[in-house]
Amino acid sequence: MLFGLVAWHVEPWAVPAIAYLAAMGVALALIDLDTHRLPNVIVLPSYPVLAALLVLASWGSGDWPALVRAVIGGVALWVAYFALCVAYPQGMGFGDVKLAGLLGGALAWLGWGTFAVGSFGAFLLGGIFAIGLLATRRASRGSGIPFGPWMLLGAAVGVAVGEPLWAAYVRLLV
Repeated sequence: MLFGLVAWHVEPWAVPAIAYLAAMGVALALIDLDTHRLPNVIVLPSYPVLAALLVLASWGSGDWPALVRAVIGGVALWVAYFALCVAYPQGMGFGDVKLAGLLGGALAWLGWGTFAVGSFGAFLLGGIFAIGLLATRRASRGSGIPFGPWMLLGAAVGVAVGEPLWAAYVRLLV
């Protein structure tokens, strides 16, 4: 079902890359929920695999600027998460930083709106969940929640509705 949704929302040449990210994302989300870790054995090999699939997507679609966007987006999100990890190491693990580079690259390949919504969506959705836990007293301020699943869910929202949502937001500002 997840692959069908990817195929519905993504141009044909990008389907293998985003479907790979979806499959990897399901595994990572379940592992992170269980262990609060994003294992290098899955994340690190995904960099060359996703890079190759995005190069193939750019070649097939003829959209080489998308590949440049992917590199910029991957580096930008990696640097942003690295800064958060350095600033508050108790709140952000290095596994999240490594995952951010992958998600940033894939989201930016699809478009800046997808990148913006997918990146921000992780913090919005994770924050709402954390507030819910605090409000129901199921967690305290010191409780840790795995952030990888929220990063992946935010990315999924970005893929599904990122471009139209971003366009609507920009229209509100202009």
